[in-house]
Parts: sequence; structure tokens; C-alpha cells
Amino acid sequence: MNKDKPRIGFIGLGLMGHGMAKNLVGKGFPLTVRVHRNRKPAEDILAAGAKEAKTNADLARASDIVILCVTGSPQIEEIIYGDNGIMSAARAGLVVIDTSTAEPASTAKIRDDLARKGTKYVDAPLARTPREAEEGRLNTMVGADDATFAQLKPVLSAYCENVIHVGPPGHGHMLKLVNNFIAQAIAAATAEACAACAKSGVSIRKLHEIISAGAVNSGIFQMMVGKMLEGGDLSGLKFTLVNAMKDLRYYTHFAESLNLLGVGDKYVASLIEAQEKLAGVNIVAR
Repeated sequence: MNKDKPRIGFIGLGLMGHGMAKNLVGKGFPLTVRVHRNRKPAEDILAAGAKEAKTNADLARASDIVILCVTGSPQIEEIIYGDNGIMSAARAGLVVIDTSTAEPASTAKIRDDLARKGTKYVDAPLARTPREAEEGRLNTMVGADDATFAQLKPVLSAYCENVIHVGPPGHGHMLKLVNNFIAQAIAAATAEACAACAKSGVSIRKLHEIISAGAVNSGIFQMMVGKMLEGGDLSGLKFTLVNAMKDLRYYTHFAESLNLLGVGDKYVASLIEAQEKLAGVNIVAR
């Protein structure tokens, strides 16, 4: 691998991926991309000097580092295991970076399978929006060993403002699910609060003023309510409900796998036992 400018392969030139790829090629990284039926997002990337690969395997062979920017685990698994997939071109020294929001169990399986061929699999999911992707100001939470993180940080910094090493492999995807769980809770509470204000006649502008001045304020609140007050614009938070549901489903699977309170296989009345653990009290003597 050329330590100065490793060869980058990029799959997923969507809303987020376009800006990421644009920043990589613009900052001098040799870039190879996969282009699908809609070629429009790739036109300026190719014009800037990127090359095009016909298959995912071809892209992996032409790259030192492969970056995947697709929706979730089914798409990632198809890229890795499908016909002419990355698995068929995996080799010692290759690094695959998964920037999606994915199922931790799927991430672990892919990581183990690629490791048998000497390929490292790093989870580095993203935060912020397509606007920050175009500006090279995304956030990423990276699950990797220390040496691999140090190797990849200059690449990730090409499209990220904040590159945070959150722990060993797998921890990036786990933390992203927790992050998105909190984000969707805020979004749901914000929407319901606005409905309550509208129904009761309370000024939503005054709600915005009060929340903006206090500890409850958040970026999500501002993206939703601030934009809404600008002529009814509901596009402030550019994240689809389909993806929100997908992420909450992944989070639920993740939380279930942890059996957090240890009573999942007991009867419903054992919810009392769960509350005892949460509250630190004995509700009944036994």
C-alpha cells in the first residue's frame, strides 16, 4: 500500500456517498468507483479523475482500501458475498471500511470471514447530513484496532471533520445504533410536542423560543422545528422514515441480544423483577 495516498475503492454514490467520493478524489486520493444505472451522481467524480470498475471484485483488486456507503446490512452482504463480490477478491493487506448503519451480528460475521483471507473490516458509520458530506465535514465513529485506526485516519479525514476512535472492531456500528435510537426518540417527542401545542393553541414559535434557550435544545429540534417555522418546510432533517424504522429495528435486535435485565426468558409478571433491578428496591419479599 502506498502510505502517502492509498488507492481507494468506493461503492455507494448516493446522497452521502457522492460528497465523500468528491472529497476523496479532490484531495488527491486515487479513486475507483462503481457506477450503476443512474450515472448522473458519478459524472463529476469521473470527470475529476476517478476510474470506474465493472464489478465489486474488480474494484477490490484495484484498491488498497474499499469504502462502502450503502443503506444497511442486506446491501453490504450482497456487496461482500454476491456474484463478483469483494469476498472473491479479498487478500492480505486489503482494508474494507463499512460506513453504513448495520446489524452488529452481520458486521461480526463479515469481519471474521474477511479476516480468514487477511482482509481487515472496519466499521466507521457516519453522522450529519449530505450537506456536510459535500463540505467534507461529516462525523464518523470508528471501530478498529489502534494501528488500523492510525492508518485510516488520513483517509477518513478527507470527508470527515471529526474522526472518533470509539473502540475495537464492531463498536462503531453498536454506538451508531445507540446514537440513532436517541436521535429518533428526540424526533418523535418533538413531533408530538408540536402536535400538542397546535391542538391546545400554544404558540409553536414560543415553544421554539423556549426550547432554544434551554438545556432541552438540540440539533434535531432545530432542524425539525426551526425549518418548519420557515414557511412550513418539513425537509430540515434529511433522513427518511424508512431508514429511521430500519435503524430502530436494528437497535431492537441489538438490545435484545444483550438481554440487558436478564429476565427475557421469564414470565410477564417478572417485569416486577426488572423494575426492582432498575429502581434498586425489593418490591416483594422472597
